[in-house]
Amino acid sequence: MSLSVRLPRPTSVKNKTPAPIQITAEQILREAREHHDASETQPHKRQKITDQDELDDYCLRKRKQYEDLVRRFRSDPKTWIKYAHWEGESQKDLRRARSVYERALEVDYRNHSTWIKYAEFEIKSKCINHARNIFDRAVTLLPRVNQLWIKYIHMERILGNVAGTRQIFERWMLWMPDKEAWLSYIKFELRFNEVDRARAIFERFVGCHPAVEIWILYAKFEMKNGQIDRCRNVYLRAVDGLADNDEADKLYVAFAEFEELCKEPERARCIYKFAIDHVAKYICNSNKDRAENLHRKFIAFEKQCGDKEQIDNAIVGLRRFEYEHQVWENPLEYSNWFDYILLEETVGDKERIREVYERAIANVPPVTKKKYWKQYIYLWIKYALYEELDAEDMERTRDVYRECLKLITNKKLSFTKIWLLAAKFEIRQLNLQGARKILGNAIGRAPKDKIFENYIEIELQLGNIDRCRKLYEKYLEWAPENVYAWSKYTELEICVCETERARSIFELAIAQPALDKPENMWKTYIDFEISQGEFERARDLYERLLKLTKHVKVWISYAKFEASIKETDLEGLEEQKKQCVLRSRRVFEKAIDYYSTSAFPDSNEERAMLEEEWLNMEVGFGDLGDASLVSKKLKKRRQMATEDGAAGFEESIDYSFPEEKTQITNLKILEAAYKWKKLQVEEARNLF
Repeated sequence: MSLSVRLPRPTSVKNKTPAPIQITAEQILREAREHHDASETQPHKRQKITDQDELDDYCLRKRKQYEDLVRRFRSDPKTWIKYAHWEGESQKDLRRARSVYERALEVDYRNHSTWIKYAEFEIKSKCINHARNIFDRAVTLLPRVNQLWIKYIHMERILGNVAGTRQIFERWMLWMPDKEAWLSYIKFELRFNEVDRARAIFERFVGCHPAVEIWILYAKFEMKNGQIDRCRNVYLRAVDGLADNDEADKLYVAFAEFEELCKEPERARCIYKFAIDHVAKYICNSNKDRAENLHRKFIAFEKQCGDKEQIDNAIVGLRRFEYEHQVWENPLEYSNWFDYILLEETVGDKERIREVYERAIANVPPVTKKKYWKQYIYLWIKYALYEELDAEDMERTRDVYRECLKLITNKKLSFTKIWLLAAKFEIRQLNLQGARKILGNAIGRAPKDKIFENYIEIELQLGNIDRCRKLYEKYLEWAPENVYAWSKYTELEICVCETERARSIFELAIAQPALDKPENMWKTYIDFEISQGEFERARDLYERLLKLTKHVKVWISYAKFEASIKETDLEGLEEQKKQCVLRSRRVFEKAIDYYSTSAFPDSNEERAMLEEEWLNMEVGFGDLGDASLVSKKLKKRRQMATEDGAAGFEESIDYSFPEEKTQITNLKILEAAYKWKKLQVEEARNLF
């Protein structure tokens, strides 16, 4: 039932008998068109009237037409006015004309145009008392229509009735009209040199409409009459009452211009500064143009009345206002804060500089928007450097660093630079314990490579080797894959001649399951053993490394190592060279054997690289070398083709390995067998 459609109940016609007079829509439209054509489009026919009877008949027909019109267009005031005008002007029948106007007012008394036409009709008929009566009734019923009051006052003023006009003004002012009415009253009194009356009206005016514009008009009125003290008093009263007004800047500008005209530049300067300090910063957010105009007025004033320093201060005030507006619009745009701070540092007011710094760092960016954090941290750094270098307030500098570190710790963010700057500041203050505490907290809360490196460097410069070892242990415990940290740790032990410690650290490093660059660690270890003259240890390291990786560079480095070993025994120098050549050749042979049996696709290229290095080394051995041991390389030339045709020739090298010919033959047989098998499968598919 709830979903069923409810149709309207059908209505029944109670009386079905036809009306005695049937009127159709077509008839209504036709009559309307006839009335329209008769009244407007068709020209009136001229009629000659010869006697009184014809005149009476004409007036009767005309009056009937007007009656039909006002009956048809009852709410149209123009129809009534035309009717009354015809009775009064054409027929000179005042009684009938008044009757028409009264009937029109009975229909709609709120139409002020009917009242005005009625009164003007009485004035033309020289019935002044009637007109006055009509205006009295009109302003009583419609007191908010200014045009009725204006027409009434104009009539009395034309008649020279000053007292009556003043009385009408007083009645009008009781309704608290707009400013044009008050200004009309004031002009009326000034026309008769009634300055005291005009001043009294102004007092009532500013009490009724306490706007900035009205107070300025009042002050200009007093200024025009030469009352300087009264004018200043008006401005002071206006400032007391409208200090928080949205248009207070206009009042201050007018007040300052008044003092400037009175040859009081110091008063004007004080007014401008007060306005900029108490008004401009409040309206800059809502109306930038007006606040900027206030600053420009002040600059123009200083250019006329001030010296160079005062002009510069005014220009700085304008730039300060612009920066205030920018940081209000987007407080997270820290480049604007940097420019604002630079401006204040140029001026040199410490309190204002610190105020801007505090306002800037109070705008903490969200944790998710990391692009703002870098500039934000640099704000803190700049603040701390200002307190240390310019203000020379070390306690305040320490507080700035402390608050910044507390902030980034709470936000779960880490900025290495601020930790290091805070520690170095404590070192400059000869507070080594405080610096160690800061760096220790940094390692515990936000460990980074730079923090460890700088902390170790500080302790190393102080000669605290044991602290450096502890720090390296923490460093490697935090990042065991960092090859750079292992290398620096071994360098430290080597510098203090702790060879066994360095060797132990090397062993721990290469034993790590994951290193970011293990080849660097092995190379450093091998170079260390070579520098210590431990060639057997170095050879053993190469062998251990080859068990982990068979990279071609390892083989080449191993061979070069064997070829470069030199003993101190000069008697057996020739024999030692031969041994070096043999050992190096043995390494190359092992490498070639490995790559010849390797199944990697790039083994031929690596083998070719090995043979090239081997050949170069054999040539470098001189008489002891044998280049025939290395495989032959064949150079080929092929033509390079481009869109425009042949562009020249390029050389390519083909390496021939004789022991691989049988393997190549076997590969060709397998390839032919694969093609045959594929052909058989395709034929079977075609059969089905």
